[in-house]
Amino acid sequence: MADISFSVTSTTAAEESTRTEVRRFLAEEMADMGIDPGLGIGGAYRPDFSRKLAARGWVGMSIPRRYGGHGRSAVERFVVIEELLAAGAPVSAHWIADRQTAPSILAFGTEEQRERFLPGIAAAQTFWSLGMSEPDAGSDLAAVRSAARKVEGGWSLSGTKVWTTNAHLNHYLVVLCRTSQDSDRHAGLSQLIVDLHASGVDVRPIQSLDGRNHFNVVTLTDVFVSDDLVLGQVGDGWRQITTELAHERATPDRFMSTYSVLRSFLQHLADDSELLPSARAAVGTLTARLWAIRQMSLAVARMIDSGQTPATQAALVKDLGTTFEQDTIALLRDYMPGPARSGGTTLFERLMAEAILASPAFTLRGGTSEVLRTMIARQL
Repeated sequence: MADISFSVTSTTAAEESTRTEVRRFLAEEMADMGIDPGLGIGGAYRPDFSRKLAARGWVGMSIPRRYGGHGRSAVERFVVIEELLAAGAPVSAHWIADRQTAPSILAFGTEEQRERFLPGIAAAQTFWSLGMSEPDAGSDLAAVRSAARKVEGGWSLSGTKVWTTNAHLNHYLVVLCRTSQDSDRHAGLSQLIVDLHASGVDVRPIQSLDGRNHFNVVTLTDVFVSDDLVLGQVGDGWRQITTELAHERATPDRFMSTYSVLRSFLQHLADDSELLPSARAAVGTLTARLWAIRQMSLAVARMIDSGQTPATQAALVKDLGTTFEQDTIALLRDYMPGPARSGGTTLFERLMAEAILASPAFTLRGGTSEVLRTMIARQL
């Protein structure tokens, strides 16, 4: 059995200094740009804001300097994104590329791919989507059916990807697909880098309950992908994707989507002293859970900095974190002054309305709870 313990850790004085700098920047910049807080990674898609962050060195933080990044640690990045999410900053444009794609290219890409793609990610000039989920294969990535066959000079890729965030706005898509048939479901998988504007790529929106278009269906029909756009080794996609998901599942975005709701509720309490006695226990419970999950996530960041691949720990943090996010909405909903309305008069009402619509997806994105718990149980 694997060791899935979490070491007690804390941030250093230098890391906290970075926090203070980021917090000051966000307070000033979001006010100047007239940006209202959003829900975690569901914040607005604002390339201009992403580029301002990049100019301060807060995008591509863990990318080495020789590729346009800043060579900083996973924990330093943890501190920055914790503040971005706490403020409800508009991070949607650069988020996936910064969180997942860059570490994957760094770990598995060729030198030519690193030189070609990483500087654009670090500068918030190119934005990326993930081509993992399919209509009949959600969190069970070993069941993907999208396939690429070898042709002269590259691969011909066909298939369908779903829930593809911001594919209608982004530049590239990293596709998990089958490049060979094998009796072992986890074998024969590869990752290909696809230009979202290439011939044969069709992007169609999936409209959310709130009328927004974050998600898309991406249909790939005989899309040519040259050999130099294979990410990593052909047939090694399962190992690569498992490593990649460790970067996705344990970061603060898996437990801070509802942080701005909780913070606005505290302000709501300050304005309505009659609610304070009955709400005290609820706030205390949520705060204690939030802090425990946060400490586990920070421990995973330390593990990544030490060269480990804490996939199981990351899955555990993700499961606890997204369950916490849903529980937060369920608990605070009891204190709504009336039905949640997207045009509510207070920040708390507006954020609650958005969160109620978004919260069912919290335990789906990044891996459903059932699949993650099976993975965790195997290690336990």
